[in-house]
Amino acid sequence: MEIIKIREHGEAVRKAAEWFSFKWGVPAEEYRKSMEECLAGRGGVPQWYLAVDNGIIAGGVGVIENDFHERKDLAPNICALYVEQEYRRRGIAGSLLEYACADMHAMGTDTLYLVTEHTSFYEKYGWTFLCEVKADGEEERLRMYIHKQSV
Repeated sequence: MEIIKIREHGEAVRKAAEWFSFKWGVPAEEYRKSMEECLAGRGGVPQWYLAVDNGIIAGGVGVIENDFHERKDLAPNICALYVEQEYRRRGIAGSLLEYACADMHAMGTDTLYLVTEHTSFYEKYGWTFLCEVKADGEEERLRMYIHKQSV
């Protein structure tokens, strides 16, 4: 299993955008635009990562400015974390989170946020519950977590 940075693997953009789109129901074009911005290297955000097993996408995660919630001040956000069913319970989600946090730290970003409906999953990986936030245009409340990279 290898974790790759999309910014170093432009050839993976089309396949990755389609994969994330299928998993999350967001148009592939939106992912593709974000990944192309990542490739352009104009800043630390956005970033995209894939866990790849012999050419097969086993999982992925992104870092974007805001993951569609009201707290625009809590940025950047980990987003779209997903691991294929057959690859779960192998620590891949944790490896993706750790890899993304370390990479963002190397680019000067030590604090990351994420929103989720999960309770207790992210704590296993060093994330701390911060507050509840409202999803954009919704009444639904989501859990906001924070992760500060140790210096």
